[in-house]
Amino acid sequence: QVQLVESGGGLVQAGGSLRLSCAASGRTFSSYAMGWFRQAPGKDREFVAAISWSGGSTYCADSVKGRFTVSRDNAKNTVYLQMNSLKPEDTAVYYCAAGDYITIATMPLHFGSWGQGTQVTVSS
Repeated sequence: QVQLVESGGGLVQAGGSLRLSCAASGRTFSSYAMGWFRQAPGKDREFVAAISWSGGSTYCADSVKGRFTVSRDNAKNTVYLQMNSLKPEDTAVYYCAAGDYITIATMPLHFGSWGQGTQVTVSS
């Protein structure tokens, strides 16, 4: 089992930036891929980005491609989501999740552990 704690959310104006962090404990951090999802009020949880166990492969949803970057530091057991050029439609609770495999996944069912979420609000 993996324990995950997100941080870095907040209120930002459109066009601004935020960096989310997710600290992991439990299983060996370099033994699984990581993902970021988000959920806006009244909407389903949505895939945002994922990164492989080594950080060598990353994948972002089309809606954030070119604006968001996912990275990880295995020495610090931490995964990051750098969010630039934020838009009001990026407003959501952001969750990090630990994958069941070492390779990238995009569906929630392939992630066995989830953080509690951090709120990101982008004002227009």
